[in-house]
Amino acid sequence: MHRTTRTTAVLLFVAWAVDYIDRQVINLALPSIGETFGLSHGERGLIVSAFFVTYALTQIPAGLIAGRFGGVRVMCGALVLWSLFTGLTAVAWSFTALLVFRCLFGVAQGLFPTAAIDTLSRRTIPDQRLTANGWIQSSNAVGGLLAAVLGGLLLARFDWRVMFLVVSVLGLAVVVAIRRRLPGPLPAALTGPVLEQVEGAAARLLRSPVIWLFALMFFAYDTVVWGLNSWSASYLMEERGLRVSDAGLVSLAPTLCAAATAVIGGRLSDRFEGRPGRIVLPAMSATAVLLAVLPLTTSPAAYVVVATLISAAVGLCYMPCFSLPLRSLPPGLTGAASGIILFGGQLSGILVPVLFGHIVDAFSYRAAFWSLALGPVLAVLVVLRVPQTTPAFLARLRTFTTATAPTPEENDSDASPARHPGV
Repeated sequence: MHRTTRTTAVLLFVAWAVDYIDRQVINLALPSIGETFGLSHGERGLIVSAFFVTYALTQIPAGLIAGRFGGVRVMCGALVLWSLFTGLTAVAWSFTALLVFRCLFGVAQGLFPTAAIDTLSRRTIPDQRLTANGWIQSSNAVGGLLAAVLGGLLLARFDWRVMFLVVSVLGLAVVVAIRRRLPGPLPAALTGPVLEQVEGAAARLLRSPVIWLFALMFFAYDTVVWGLNSWSASYLMEERGLRVSDAGLVSLAPTLCAAATAVIGGRLSDRFEGRPGRIVLPAMSATAVLLAVLPLTTSPAAYVVVATLISAAVGLCYMPCFSLPLRSLPPGLTGAASGIILFGGQLSGILVPVLFGHIVDAFSYRAAFWSLALGPVLAVLVVLRVPQTTPAFLARLRTFTTATAPTPEENDSDASPARHPGV
């Protein structure tokens, strides 16, 4: 990769890892929060889902905002705001107050992903964009792992309120690093096809069925991810008798495998020139089978083995959900397209945690885990419907015309003052 791309990827990796630390620590804290406020499993799931309501609703506007005001400015603002609301979570005095703070936290974090993708798109060439995104998205698993370890250690020694105060300072440190180290964007000739938006292209993108198919595929992907991430710790503590610190460490192997396969999935997507079906069909088929086996395991060790295989298979499918939009669209529109796709994924974050909790209350953890298999089935059905190549994708999109592209500097008005290091 170009040095600009590498530096950008490292900074965004760290920022996204902090995003997931701040987001995921609440999963470990759910049992303690439930005891503090006397909450049922359904109410605990609502705490997780409250974040995703506002997070999901922010995705599409965030993509438009990033394109309008610049990804770097929006991304840094998001980091500051979500650090503030993470800290405020620690002072929640009631269940209602906690829900309000989590909703505001969701708005702040919802501004970040599309701004980060916009920032990266202006600093990568199309043939390396999915590989670079794969490296960055592997931070999700790393952030989840760090959340489990850090959260487990803090909860073993302090109250859950102290944990939120400690993790709230991480985002502020990342802002300083981005403002000091982020290089300027690459020249327009390197960052993508010479395409310009026709009038109202962003609005027409919202009405494009093919973009929403990719959003539906990401919804299916996140059904598995958020079901397992939100409830595995509670399951291991309540059903298998693990301590909170041990439940966090159990996630080590699954998260590391998810990180590795996210990178592999991005690299394979570049090599396949998109073609999401080559990855999604076999990986999601295997995931459906493994989800049927997971609640039948008889020991924590067996659970970890199966959960690791699920994480590996699902991780391969992350970048294929974005492959053709990120490869085919000019940088000025990748933020808007990714916002639509992310919105689809976050809908599962709204629905799955709370539905999982209600299924546990009404039936059992076993039934709840089996219900997650609907996600892989849906992913397979959708990937059979989406285009598999850039020409086919653009033919179905029909929102762009060939023209002279603006320079990245014109669209990236808040680019770092650091000099471009050269290509």
